[in-house]
Amino acid sequence: MASSSEIHIEATETDPAVRAQVAIRAVHQRLRIGLAVFGEFEPVAGSQNVVHAALVDFCTGELRRHLAATDQALFLAASGAAETRLLVRALRTTTAALDAHIDALAATDDTTSAMAIAQVIEAVLAVHLAAEETVLLPALAALPGADLPALVTDTLTLLAGGELDHSPVLDVREIPHGHRHPRIFARYGHLGPGEGFVLVNNHDPKPLRREFEATHPGTHTWDYLESGPEIWQVRIGKAAVDA
Repeated sequence: MASSSEIHIEATETDPAVRAQVAIRAVHQRLRIGLAVFGEFEPVAGSQNVVHAALVDFCTGELRRHLAATDQALFLAASGAAETRLLVRALRTTTAALDAHIDALAATDDTTSAMAIAQVIEAVLAVHLAAEETVLLPALAALPGADLPALVTDTLTLLAGGELDHSPVLDVREIPHGHRHPRIFARYGHLGPGEGFVLVNNHDPKPLRREFEATHPGTHTWDYLESGPEIWQVRIGKAAVDA
């Protein structure tokens, strides 16, 4: 039986998946407000260069950190599943468009051109963030094997300047049984095509293998390195295909 601290009401604010989505929406809102401030700017003699520089700093700094963090923490997790692979391709297309506009913004010396580019960035970003909120996050919450709260925690860690644990070995023997599979699938979600990690367990992880076959058919690899009697080691990888 779950402890009182683990009990939540699904689809309410006590649901960890709902709270994770709220956290990402808060990040999105900060980005929207940050860009809107520049859109409301009324030129004053001598201030254009300062505002232009601040706009470039915002886009090359906070905005690009968000694009990189969501790609590494959320898009990778969704890229290995058939249900969300095309969505990731679409989101990476808008990410590439935003990157190109940010490069153009940083390259121009003309304040009027910069403000025009900023308007384009704001429009593309609005579509991009809406897709993350209304399509990607609900899809990850429903995706078997995905742990949305853990993925969002990873996103926030990256946004804060931290690093994720990408150790090539994941030893789950000391992790409580109910928490092992989400941890394993989260680690798998961070893999790029052709990458892998070694799972160390104290039993043959046959149920886990069935989950992988059901949720990631044809997109994962599974190779036993050691088969008991006390330790099992399996190299789990992501097939070398484009996301």
